[in-house]
Amino acid sequence: MEDSFKLLEERVHRAAEKLRSLAAETQALRAQLAEAKGRAAKAEQALAAAAPAGSGGEEARKAEAFERELKTLRREREEIRGRIEKLVSLLERL
Repeated sequence: MEDSFKLLEERVHRAAEKLRSLAAETQALRAQLAEAKGRAAKAEQALAAAAPAGSGGEEARKAEAFERELKTLRREREEIRGRIEKLVSLLERL
């Protein structure tokens, strides 16, 4: 019976450690998501500011670069969001 309690205690300790680890990872991912959102907002503002500036070649290239960066940031944000959702789901199962 004592062995059963030791096994249970070990499992509880491992689960608690995993929970702490997942909580830290979730916090880090949320910080990354906030940073990505901020960068995306800045890129959107820059894109919006560049669009009406004129139809010159340089402005068009800048607008395209901002648009590519914005797409990259949005994709990155979605990847981070997916990772957070997986972690939250895992935490809920514990």
